[in-house]
This record gives sequence, structure tokens and C-alpha cells, in this order.
Amino acid sequence: MFKIRNVKMEDLPQLVAIEQLCFSEEEAATEAAFTKRIQMIPDSFFVAEENGEIVGFVNGPVIETAYITDDLFRHSEKNPATGGHQSILGLAVHPQFQNRGIASKLLMHLEKEARLRQRETITLTCKENLIGYYEKYGYINKGISSSAHAGEIWYNMVKELS
Repeated sequence: MFKIRNVKMEDLPQLVAIEQLCFSEEEAATEAAFTKRIQMIPDSFFVAEENGEIVGFVNGPVIETAYITDDLFRHSEKNPATGGHQSILGLAVHPQFQNRGIASKLLMHLEKEARLRQRETITLTCKENLIGYYEKYGYINKGISSSAHAGEIWYNMVKELS
């Protein structure tokens, strides 16, 4: 059984390792980006832990707009106490722990926290093959994103919370 908790700086090596297993080198967040997110947005950065080992995580800052912009992958600011749009920059589960419901539990935990803080929406970008996955959780495909992150085509997915 795993538990979900807020991120801590000592989680950094395991986070980087999982990120590199789950994303291409161009897509993956860097150690520096994770360090900044841990420092700036620990209130919206959650890890799933099993027997003291991190098996997955979800993270993203609260932003003013309904869609993710590429600058967010490099720059983080502290989250406002309430309001705004909860973004998801990363949702990853170690390959050995996939298909056990961990990603969905992380999504639900982030949503619960976003509702408590009266966020308007949860917003993320995903590749075309994951649109159906997010639609199962109530996200709506808002079309192709302006993001050019890693040279890929991304789709804006938004879940209304109000």
C-alpha cells in the first residue's frame, strides 16, 4: 500500500530518476527545475511512497491562465493561497509500479487539494495518445496547445472545478 504526501528536498534523486524513466530527455524536467519546484510549490507537489520509496509524483504551479505556457517548465513562483488554475507539469509513475492506480490516486489527491484552495480548473498538456486517459477523469480536450515543449504536439486538457 502506498501513501501520498507533500514533496521534500531529500526526494530529489528519486524524482529525477523516475522522470528520466518516464519521459524523453527533451521532455524530462531537469534536476534544477525539480529543485526550484520543491522550493517554490511544495503545496502542489505530491509524491506517492511505498515502503519509504517514491513510486510516483504529480506537480505543477498555480497559474493565472487556463492553459500551460512553456516558460512554466523553467520558472516557478509561489502559489497563491486561493484561486487561479492548478497546472500539472508532470505526472509520472515508476514503470515497475504502473497499472496499479497510483497515477489516478495522485490526480485525485491534487484535485482534492485544488478544490480546498478554490482553484478554478486543473490544466495540463498531454500527447494525443493520453487524451482518452484524462477524459476518464473529467478533463476536456480544448485542442492543440501553443506549447512547443520538446518539439512535440501537445493538447490542452482542462477540468473545471467550480
